[in-house]
Amino acid sequence: LRFLEAAQPALLSLKRAMQTAKITKDEISGPLRIVGPQSMFVPVVGPVIEEFCQRYPDVQPDVQLDDRLGNWVEDRVDIGFRVGISPQEGVVARRLFTLQSIICASPAYLKRCGAPASLDAFGTHKCCAYRLPNTGRMVPWHVKIDDAVVDHHVAPAFCTNDENLELRTVLAGVAIGQLASVTAASHIRSGQLVPLLTRHVADHAGFFLYYGSRADQPVRVRAFIDLALERLTDNSEFV
Repeated sequence: LRFLEAAQPALLSLKRAMQTAKITKDEISGPLRIVGPQSMFVPVVGPVIEEFCQRYPDVQPDVQLDDRLGNWVEDRVDIGFRVGISPQEGVVARRLFTLQSIICASPAYLKRCGAPASLDAFGTHKCCAYRLPNTGRMVPWHVKIDDAVVDHHVAPAFCTNDENLELRTVLAGVAIGQLASVTAASHIRSGQLVPLLTRHVADHAGFFLYYGSRADQPVRVRAFIDLALERLTDNSEFV
């Protein structure tokens, strides 16, 4: 009896721990609404979602890719990913890694046309430009000059609103392009792309994760946030 009485607190603690584990397991289920930009989402966040689904098969992700910044409350968003900083109040933003804008060319293009020696020299080269899908506006190249990041406008020989097509065009040697580090890094490491005028690489932007107040989040949302932060924060693969 004395032994049972002495063991009673430990038994109660074990019972509470088992109940907590059951609740946690039950709560990591249900819908999970994620939003992010059309560009960069699949190569960056895709592997995180795949790993999360393997860990928690009872969660049903609902992924919407959209370059606009919608209304978080009306859209019932749990977690979002964006380039830059959200203008909306009431959400927490966590910077995952720096986004670099890198001017690149293929070895074939450089062999055929030579490498530009300065930003002004791009006027004599074929350049590729990107149009924003939601507005159609052509995006200028962002270049670093001293400590400032400025817009550098090029006369495009090729223009597209699809980043994959832009990448293929640069890889094929059709034109020089400015690509995000997420897109270009692996091709630079493999030698398929050559970075140009690296002193002008702009690094003012970042890839961010957004979420609401952690106090009000279901366990499944907190679990995804923790996994995304663990896998993506300062990930050198994208830099």
